[in-house]
Amino acid sequence: MLAQIVTGSEAAATTAEQSISMWSLVMAGGPLMIPLAICSVIAIYIFVERLLTVNKANVSSDAFMGRVKELVLRGDINGAKVLCSQHDTPTARMIEKGVSRIGSPLKTIEASIENVGKIEVFRLEKNLSVLATIAGAAPMIGFLGTVIGMVNAFIAIAQEEGSVSPKLLADGIYTAMVTTVAGLVVGIIAYLGYNFLVTRVSKVIHRMEYSSIEFIDLLQEPR
Repeated sequence: MLAQIVTGSEAAATTAEQSISMWSLVMAGGPLMIPLAICSVIAIYIFVERLLTVNKANVSSDAFMGRVKELVLRGDINGAKVLCSQHDTPTARMIEKGVSRIGSPLKTIEASIENVGKIEVFRLEKNLSVLATIAGAAPMIGFLGTVIGMVNAFIAIAQEEGSVSPKLLADGIYTAMVTTVAGLVVGIIAYLGYNFLVTRVSKVIHRMEYSSIEFIDLLQEPR
């Protein structure tokens, strides 16, 4: 029993030492670890916020469009407007604009739907460019930190009198590489998140285009 307690204490101590060592390693990365940390927080925030927005917009519109078609064919334009207003999706807002323009020339209705669609696409793609910028900038910041760290290491070596200690060289190199690792981690996460969101947004845009075409076809059906 005593041996188990001692073993558990030693394991806990080892874990604490590793945690302290990792924290010390991160701190050894220097001032450039601060912008990398900020970039990571921004990237995670944008990814989560955009993912929730896109998921909310990526709702099947089949049942919705079927109901709109039924109301329009019955001549219940106000009912179609109310139905659209009850759905908080880009597709519903596009169709609501088209319904409100029923009676106008077809080209006018198409232009109105297209304009609303452009606004909705802009909203869906909001801050994606920031995520792409972080994906490219984070590794560069990491490389910059590595170059600065290597310069400092060689300066320390040049100032060392007599034989250079291998430990001095190793300490300088691994400290310099910390920013590279951090930059690559942040950059890879941001890059994967960006491409994932772009794919999801593309699906939403395709659904919007299909719904708008379906609505225009509806208006051209013989009554």
